[in-house]
Amino acid sequence: MSDNEMMDKEEIYSKVLRAGRRTYFFDVRATKAGDYYLTITESKKFTNDDGSFHYKKHKIYLYKEDFSEFRDILSEMTDYIISEKGEEVISERHQKDFKREDDFVAQETNTSEDSHNTDSFTDISFDDI
Repeated sequence: MSDNEMMDKEEIYSKVLRAGRRTYFFDVRATKAGDYYLTITESKKFTNDDGSFHYKKHKIYLYKEDFSEFRDILSEMTDYIISEKGEEVISERHQKDFKREDDFVAQETNTSEDSHNTDSFTDISFDDI
C-alpha cells in the first residue's frame, strides 16, 4: 500500500478553519490499532521578498485520554481571555486607531497646503545654493 493510500485510510474526519494568513486543520485519524486521535495543524503563510511564499506548519496530537482535561483547560483559558479583554480583536482596533491618525495627518497636511498659494511658488535649483 502506498503512503498516499495510508494517509487516505488514516484520515477519518476533517475540518478547516481559515483565519487570515493562518489556517487550522482539525483531522481525526486512526492508529494502527484502529483507535482515533485528533491532530491540530496550524499552517502559516509567509511571503518572501521576491513575491514567492512558503508555509510553516505546527502540529499537535491529541489522544482520547487527554480530551476532557484539554477541553476544560481550553475553555477556561478562552473564557479568561474574553472576560479580561472582550471579544474585540485588539490588532483590528489598533489598525482603526492608526488609520484615524493617518487621516488626521493627511487632513492637517491638506489644510496647511491649502493655506499656501501655489501660484507664488518659486522653482529653486540646488545648483544655485
